[in-house]
Amino acid sequence: MPAETVRLSSSQRLQRLWLIIPAACVVPAVLDAFQTYMQGRIGRPYGTSWGNVIFSGTEWLFLGALTPITYQLAKRFPITRETLRRTLGVHLVGALLLCLGWATAGVALRYVLGMVPARALAGNFASWLLTSLPWSVFMYFAVLGSIYSFMYFTEAREREAQSARLSAQLAEARLGALRMQLNPHFLFNSLNAIGVLVRDQNTAAASRMLELLGDVLHSVLRSDVRHEIPLSEEVQFLEQYLAIEQVRFSDRLQVSWSIDDRVRTAPVPGFILQPLVENALRHGVAKRSDVGTIDVGARVDGDTLVLSVADNGPGLPHSEVESAGVGLANTRERLRTMYGDAASLTLESRPSGGAIATIRVPYSEAAHA
Repeated sequence: MPAETVRLSSSQRLQRLWLIIPAACVVPAVLDAFQTYMQGRIGRPYGTSWGNVIFSGTEWLFLGALTPITYQLAKRFPITRETLRRTLGVHLVGALLLCLGWATAGVALRYVLGMVPARALAGNFASWLLTSLPWSVFMYFAVLGSIYSFMYFTEAREREAQSARLSAQLAEARLGALRMQLNPHFLFNSLNAIGVLVRDQNTAAASRMLELLGDVLHSVLRSDVRHEIPLSEEVQFLEQYLAIEQVRFSDRLQVSWSIDDRVRTAPVPGFILQPLVENALRHGVAKRSDVGTIDVGARVDGDTLVLSVADNGPGLPHSEVESAGVGLANTRERLRTMYGDAASLTLESRPSGGAIATIRVPYSEAAHA
C-alpha cells in the first residue's frame, strides 16, 4: 500500500476519534440529568426543578462541544523532546481556555434558565470558574492523553507495517539483481572470459575477474543490507558489475562517471541503480554494432538528489517509455513506498540518441547506519 494511502487512513481514524470523544459526553449527560432528577424525587418533598435537570445534563454537552480545542492543539503541537516545554505551555493555556469556555457556557445557561439573576452574574461566573477549574484541567489532559496515545499507537503500527514492506521489497530487489546477474548468459560469458584469460596465461587478469565476480555475488547475497546506503557504496557495486560487463562487451562498452563529490555520502536505496544500468546494457549497448557508452551521473538540484543512467543506443519507442521492464516497475514501487510523492523515476529518449533514466529522491548529506 502506498505511503500516502496509509497516512490518509490514519487521518481518518484520528478524525473518528475526534467525533467519538464529544459523542461519549452524551452518556454522562444523560446519567447526570437522571441523577439530579432522582435525587430531587427521593430527597426533596417537592422534587427538583426541570431547570436543574436540564443544567446537569447540558453542562456535559458543553464539555463535549469544547473538546475540539484539545483535538486541534494535540494535532498542532505533538510532544517531542525538543518542544516539550513549549508544548506543555500551549496545553496549559488550552486547559484554561476549556475552563473559561465551560464556565461561560454554564453561567449563561443558568441565566437563561432563570437560576441566576442578572445582578449576580459576575459573582456567579467567578465562583463557577474556580469550581470548574480543577475538573476542566483534569478532563483536558485526560482527553489529551487519549488523543496522543491513539496518535502514537497508530504511527507505531504504520512504521511497523512500512518497515515490513521495505524489508520485503529490499529482499525482492536483491533477488531481482541476483536473477538478472546470474542468468545463463551472464555466467557463461563471465566464466568464458576468465577461461580465455587463463588460456592466455594472463593469470593476474583472471584473478581480478574472479575477485570481481565474487564481490558482486557477495554484495547481492549479504543479509545485512540496509534500506538506504551511501551513494558511494552503490557506485562501488556498479563499478564491480560494469567491470565484468566490460569483459563481456570487450571494447564495445565504455563507461563514464559524473558523480558530484558532495553527494557521495547521500543515502540512496540499495541496488537502486543496478536495474537502470541493466536496462541500458540490454536495450542500448547490446543493440549497437559499434562502441556503446553508459553514463552514470549524480548531482544535487536544490533539496533533490538526481541520479541518472544514460546510453547511446537506439532509444525507446514512445510506447515503451513508461513500460520498459519489470525491474523499472519494481524500482518505481520501492521509491513510492520509501518516499511517497517526493521521489520519481522517469525514462525517456534523448534527442542526441539513446535513452536516459532519471531518479529523483530527497537529498540529505549523510546516510544513516
